[in-house]
This record gives sequence, structure tokens and C-alpha cells, in this order.
Amino acid sequence: MERLRWQLDMGANAVPGKGVEFRVWAPSAQGVEVELYQRDQTIRRELFPEGQGIFSVTVPDVQPGVRYRFRLNRGSCYPDPYSRSQPEGVHGPSEVVYAHAFQWSDHAWPGLDAEGLIIYECHVGTYTPEGTFGALIDQLPEIKRLGVTALEIMPVAEFPGRWNWGYDGVDIYAPTRNYGGVEGLKRLVNAAHACGLGIILDVVYNHLGPDGNYLRAYSPDYFTDRYSTPWGEAFNYDGESSEWVRHYVVQNACYWLNEYHIDGLRLDATHAIYDRSSRHILAEITEKARASVPPERRVVLITENEDNDVRLIRPVSERGYGFDAVWADDFHHAVRTYLTGENDGYYRDYSGSPEAIASVIKSGFLYQGEWSVHRQRHRGTKTSNEPAHSFVFCIQNHDQIGNRAYGDRLNHDVDLSRYSVASALLLLSPETPLLFMGQEFAASSPFLYFTDHKPELGKLVTRGRREEFKAFSAFADPVVRQGIPDPQAESTFRRSKLDLRERNVHSEVYRQYLELISLRKSDPVLARQDRLSLRAEAVLTDLVAVHRWHEEEHRLVIANFGPSVRLRFSDYPFLSSLATRDWSILWHSVAPQSAGGQDLPAMRSIAGVSELQVPATSALVLSSSPQTESPTLRTQKLRG
Repeated sequence: MERLRWQLDMGANAVPGKGVEFRVWAPSAQGVEVELYQRDQTIRRELFPEGQGIFSVTVPDVQPGVRYRFRLNRGSCYPDPYSRSQPEGVHGPSEVVYAHAFQWSDHAWPGLDAEGLIIYECHVGTYTPEGTFGALIDQLPEIKRLGVTALEIMPVAEFPGRWNWGYDGVDIYAPTRNYGGVEGLKRLVNAAHACGLGIILDVVYNHLGPDGNYLRAYSPDYFTDRYSTPWGEAFNYDGESSEWVRHYVVQNACYWLNEYHIDGLRLDATHAIYDRSSRHILAEITEKARASVPPERRVVLITENEDNDVRLIRPVSERGYGFDAVWADDFHHAVRTYLTGENDGYYRDYSGSPEAIASVIKSGFLYQGEWSVHRQRHRGTKTSNEPAHSFVFCIQNHDQIGNRAYGDRLNHDVDLSRYSVASALLLLSPETPLLFMGQEFAASSPFLYFTDHKPELGKLVTRGRREEFKAFSAFADPVVRQGIPDPQAESTFRRSKLDLRERNVHSEVYRQYLELISLRKSDPVLARQDRLSLRAEAVLTDLVAVHRWHEEEHRLVIANFGPSVRLRFSDYPFLSSLATRDWSILWHSVAPQSAGGQDLPAMRSIAGVSELQVPATSALVLSSSPQTESPTLRTQKLRG
């Protein structure tokens, strides 16, 4: 059994040679008992006050698997706020888990670096037909073959019902029984490390779900009415008794990194985490989470935040929040509005132009203090020399698909050739790329919003879901809104499951993802994440060019979303300084069978001036270096 460097100090914890200590913060209670259910009998033991609202007792001869609740004021019983396991769901008793029992085999695993990260986001319940941690283990070799470096799993905290996105979780220490619980998650992490993949876990510290949240029974000070979130009560991080609320979430971050060997955390919607105290809770989380793991083990901490605030990715020592990276959705929005012409909701803030796409590649954020029409306020702060790996880019993620009425993916709304160009631009830009499960083979399945709440609450969720789209022109008609899939219907969940056989159906798209990721990781220029050795501009009407360099090595990424063009470098200010260099084609997206061999890219020099024939809706990578490798040889290596 492994001795952990950090150990949880609340809930039910084994004490060697003594039994299990039960410890809870319940300042609203005059008395607390632990009610144990074992061998068909109920045993009660009184907890003793320690001060500050803490009660504890050590009970001998309590084995793993024993179920328990805390009884407050000799009245009602509730699950443990720090419960590691809820085998009967959010309303059932908690289960004693021995933190050290699992036999890990990943002792040599070094953790994850923010630099070089390629993230693959997935929802455990819909990735496989079984929807479990165990079934996901079977897919790890293929995910590894794709070339990504980390698997980011959507929240796994125990939630009500049989399926959920995970953002309605209420037991934030308990991996859901629906996916395989404690043992299943530990096996997944151990197996991922064995095949060279890191695991990033999505966690929610801005609210809890509406069903099964019993924290108020222990103390109303867990939450505050001074702030509000769109999804539920806000946590009290800066008011009376907030010390133990902060402890609750800080310990949770440390818990996943230590007891589960998780390599990184992605904190959901931190713009909805409110704290006016002298030390922001986000800075406390990042600082204490890093301190909880051995210094030789690297962890990655990522935030989702819509404010475009560079303080999020600055060190705590520089008055920042200490995150390694932030989800930078401007890239997604710029690409989506350009490809589809959408302008409803937050898309109103985006021009839908190649210029916007090039600008966000250069800067990380598009909005850096400009006025947001959608938000009716100035948004963002100026970026400077922040490394490219601090900005997470995507062309799809769970929000940008699942928050659409019909869960349609980008490849459902644009043709595959333009989709492939967008994919190439994502993977060949220096920022950290995030893929959402199935995008690598242009999955046909939607990713819909689904829940499994009790009927009364479920009706409210269904009605609320449809009302969300009332302001969108396409759903102004109430009859049309009634056609939006019901989140509570089992069919909504089932339709969201991937069909992994489609890797073969859309094999050309899958092959290009394999090639692009391989090129990104192996090329000496494209592997670097230096925004200061980068230029990006819109050229012509539908073409984005990204120039990257390191020492004498130069790469030029051409993303042509429009018709075939002849590009004479000297005709464009952005390219004119590159015109006299010797260039060769390192990679292109045009499949010979689809082009009929008639419209392949061609590169030539005329009197020292470079000229390029760029096929319609295609992406190319040009190379200029002292010893340029044969483009044909390079392509053969990648496609092999």
C-alpha cells in the first residue's frame, strides 16, 4: 500500500491500528452522530466537538465498503460532504473507502507539462456503448495512437440519475457509480499512464447541482446570496465562515491529484466564482494544489473563463491566479462565424472574417479590452509575451456543440474539405489544441444536452432548455422550440453516443488528424509554442497564412477556405519578405484520389520569386531551411 504525501483530513479516513476517523464540519448542529450500516444492523457513534464547528470520532473495526451517514441533532441523516463513494446515488448513504488500498503501478510516471500538451476531451458515458471507465480503458491505445498527450474527462462527481454531463454533480469527492466508481477511475488513470497518456479532470467549483445537495443541512454558510450563478447558488468564498468552504474545494483539488494520481484539473466557468477577499480562492487552489504533490511530479492547471483576463495565467507571485492555461474561446468563435455566418447570441461579437482568425492566432485573445455588444461591457485585457501553450484553442468542445439546440458538430454544418482546413489551422497554430471526442473522424452523432432528474425537476429542465433559445431567430416560433430534443428523454442520451466504427467510415479525415498531430510534434518549428516567432495574416478573401520560424528554419501554413488561387509571394506585403527564400511543400491536405490528380499544390520559383498554386479548400505547410527534406519523402513518412 502506498503512503500518500498529502492526505485528506475530513470525511472517513482510515487510521492505522485504530479504525476509521469520521470528521465533519457542521457548525449548525448541536450534536452529530455517525450512523453505520453493517451486518444488517445500524450502529451509532457520537462525534465529539473540536471547535470551529468540527466534530470527529474514531470508530474501531470499520472495514472498507461499510456505508454510513451523519445524523444531525438526533434527527435526519445525510451523506458525508466529503464522501469518497455514493454507491446508491446522491440520496443514499456514503461508503467507507481506504485511500491507500489501490495498487498503483505508475511510480515512474512524471506527470504532464503544459508545453507540448495536446488535449482530447471526452464524456465517459457517451464515448463507448458501455459508458464506463473500464470500457474507456480499452480505447486508450487508439487514443494514444492519435498522438494526443492527455485525455480530459468531463466531470465525474456523483450526479443524480443514470446520465448527465457532470456539471450537476453534488458529491464532489465521489466518482460516480454510473461509470465504475472509485476503483474504475483509479484503474483508468493507472492504465492511461501505462500507455503514456495523462489524465486531466474537469471539476466544478462555482455551484452544485439542484438535486442531492445536502451541504445546507450542515451549514447555510456553504453558499451565499451576495452573488448568483446561472446554474445555482454561488459558493461562499469570502463571507462569514468561508474558511471551511474554501477548505472544502481546495482539499478537493489536492484530493484528485493525490488519491487518484490525476495529472491536471480544468476548472469550470471560473468567471462565476466570486471572491473579494485579499487572497482569491483561485490563487489559493493553484498554489496549494501544486504544493500537495511531490516536486518532481508535474501537474497542469487549466481554467475556463470568459473574461479574457491574462492575470489568470500569471504566477501567483506576480499577483496572478497561477493557471498554466485558459480556454480561449475567441478562436472557436472566429472560425465558426466565418465558416457558418452565424451571428446570434455571443456570436454577435465576431465579424466572421479571416482577419479575426489571424488576429486571435497572433494574440491568444481577440477581445483585449474592446466593447462587447453581447455582454454590454468592455471585455478582456492586453496580452504580451505569454507563451502560446497558455491559450487552449479548439474548433469544437462539449459546450460549443452541446449548447446548440440540436447538438450539431462543426462537421455537420460545413463540408468536410473546409472542416479539414479548420482542423489543420487548429493543429498547426502554436497554441494548445483541444479536440472533442469524435472530431478526429468527423463523427455523425450529435452531442446533446441530457439529464436524468426526477420528473418534477425534469419538467423544469426541459422547459428551461427550450426557453434558452427563445432569443434566437431560428427558434422564435414556440412550435419550433418544441422540436428541440428533450434533455430528459433517454433517446437524447443514446443519440449522443459515439460510433467508434466511424474511424473507418471517415478514414481520410482520421488519417489527416494522425498526420497533422505527428507533424506538430515532430517538426522543429511547429513543435515550438512561441508566439513571438509568429506572424499571421489574412491574404486574399478566404486565405489565412501563418508564418512561424526558429533560427534558420521557417514554416508557412496556408489555410485556403475558398477557391483555387495562384499565390505570388511578392504581391502581398505579408509574404514579400519571404519571396526569395527556397520553399518546398512539407504537407498538404489534398488527397490524390479526391483531386483526381489534377489540382495538387505546386511550388516553383521564377527569378527568385516564389509562386504557389493553392488548390481550393486546402491546407498546406511550406518549409524553408538550410537542408529542406524532400516533400514527397516527408509525406510518405507521415502517411505511413
